[in-house]
Amino acid sequence: MLSAKERHAAWLLAACGVFAVSGCAPIPAGPAEYSAGRTRVVLPSVAWEDLGATNEAFPLHPLPGAFPLQTRAVALRGDKRELLAVMLVQTNRTDIPRDPTLWTGSCPFQQGMTVEDTTAGSPVRIDCLRFKRWANNADWMEKNHPGVVRWMAEHKATLQQPYSHLNYRFATQGGSYVEVNAMVDQRLLRPKTSNNEEFLRAGYPAQEWSHKVAEAARLSTGMVDGFFAVPPFPFAVPN
Repeated sequence: MLSAKERHAAWLLAACGVFAVSGCAPIPAGPAEYSAGRTRVVLPSVAWEDLGATNEAFPLHPLPGAFPLQTRAVALRGDKRELLAVMLVQTNRTDIPRDPTLWTGSCPFQQGMTVEDTTAGSPVRIDCLRFKRWANNADWMEKNHPGVVRWMAEHKATLQQPYSHLNYRFATQGGSYVEVNAMVDQRLLRPKTSNNEEFLRAGYPAQEWSHKVAEAARLSTGMVDGFFAVPPFPFAVPN
C-alpha cells in the first residue's frame, strides 16, 4: 500500500502527465481553495477561511505603467474561533506576457532570523525566504512589515498567541511574481520539548515547512493554472 506521501506524488504525476514548456496540466480541486490573481491557493483542509482579495499595482520605476497584482488573504481558526494562522498570497493578476523585467528587491541578512537568498542578489530575479520565530516581540513586525500589520489591524486578524512570520518572494525576468506572508501560531510549527536534545532540534519542523511553502509558491508560477498547494503545518491545531 502506498504511503500518503507516495499517493500525493502519484496524484501529481497523473495530473501532470508529460511536462511541457507551459507547465503542468490543471490539477483537481483541493479540500479548500481560493484564487489570488492567476494563482489557485489550495489549502490543506476545509478549516481555512477566506478573508477576501484586494487588487494592487506595483509601479515599474523608472518605466511608465504598473504591474497588476492581486492579494488573497486566508485564515485558520481554532475550535473557539481564535486565529491560529493568517496567510497573504500576492501574485500576478493575469497571465498576460510582459517585457523582460529587472528586479531591485533585496534579501538582506538580519540578525535573529533565517534568511535564504537563492539568487545571491541577482538583478533579474528574486528568490528570497525569510523566517522570524518570535515575530511579535519588540515591535518587530511593525518595524519590518508595517503594511502587513496595518492590514491585520484593519481586518481584526491579529494573532493573540506568540507567532512566527514567514515571508517568501519569487520573481522572474519574464514577469512572474509571487509573495507569501504567513503569520503562524508557534504551536503549529514547534514541538514541546523536555530536554536539551529536543530543544536543539525543535526548529527543524518550521524550517522544513518554510522550504515546502517556498517550493510550492515557486512552482506555482510555472503551472498552467497557478496551482499553489499550501503544505499542512507540522503539528495539529492545539485544543
